[in-house]
Amino acid sequence: MPPKNPHITIIGSLNIDFVTTTPRCPGPGETLTATSLSVLAGGKGGNQAVAAGRASFTSKEKQDVTVSMIGGVGADDPYYTTLLQPALEKSGVDTRSIEQSVTAQTGSASIIVEEGSGENRILVVPGANHGGLMGDVDGIVHVMQRSEVVVLQGEIPRETTVGLLGYFNGRTGRGEAQVVFNPAPVFPEGIPLSALRGTAVLIMNETEVVQMARSIAGLPVMGDVCVDEDQFDPAEFAGKFHEMAGVEVVLITLGAKGVYFSTRAGKCGTVAGVKVAQVVDTTAAGDTFVGYFSTAVARFLATGKGLDEFEEIEQAVSVANAAAAMCVQRRGAMQSIPFAYDME
Repeated sequence: MPPKNPHITIIGSLNIDFVTTTPRCPGPGETLTATSLSVLAGGKGGNQAVAAGRASFTSKEKQDVTVSMIGGVGADDPYYTTLLQPALEKSGVDTRSIEQSVTAQTGSASIIVEEGSGENRILVVPGANHGGLMGDVDGIVHVMQRSEVVVLQGEIPRETTVGLLGYFNGRTGRGEAQVVFNPAPVFPEGIPLSALRGTAVLIMNETEVVQMARSIAGLPVMGDVCVDEDQFDPAEFAGKFHEMAGVEVVLITLGAKGVYFSTRAGKCGTVAGVKVAQVVDTTAAGDTFVGYFSTAVARFLATGKGLDEFEEIEQAVSVANAAAAMCVQRRGAMQSIPFAYDME
């Protein structure tokens, strides 16, 4: 029999995004006439699942990585069956482990996008992302299929995320599921070092890496971090996570400057940013990067090797970075994420 595809499971949030495009954001008490309103499928977990699914399509007919989504939505929400579920499934994502809750609504995000810069401001109502199955670590583990990679973010309950980190990071040995953790947004209470210890891949932007470093040092997370780009040293921060938490791979996204990568085995460097003609919408750029890189990790782990031998990391970062650059030139979240066969 032919070998099975490597498997990724994304455990995370699913939202309906209400995206308003406007020339600028209104000030306090101000009413503006906006340009447009779109209702779109989203949520960090959903976005990352779509990115992983689309990254696995080497052609329109062939998907070489199996991608599953574990999450929660409202049972009576027509947006799930008409918008969110089709968006996932058309991207090659298995939706059978998504719980349809009778006690909570589907999560929602209200997103304001400025036309000129593409910058966004987001308000999230968690809904089913914070109830039912998503509050039950044992239940999640029970419905999960065997996977090479488990992807986690910060839009489900902190207790669930901490519990899942502890569960998967505590199962050592090759052949066990490896965690790709994107702590976005960073929980106000941070992540305890005991749960983070042994994480396979940690992906953060400049603000998140400062918040997480404070968290593992036992300091307040500080949600109003202002990073001085001239003084920021990604190598110094990456070293903290290798030494203090035993993280195997640390990736720090640096916006237009690119991505810094570092492995516990000593391989490090910076992949330059990709210049684009126009930034239209940055909403799903980070999620696109996470999904694409996670797919590369799953393919590599399926060879039976450990991440300490991941010599192809720079190429994987480059491809994920290029996918994110293509994403920001399109509007919306899920629909802006490219398929791998469009990346040629």
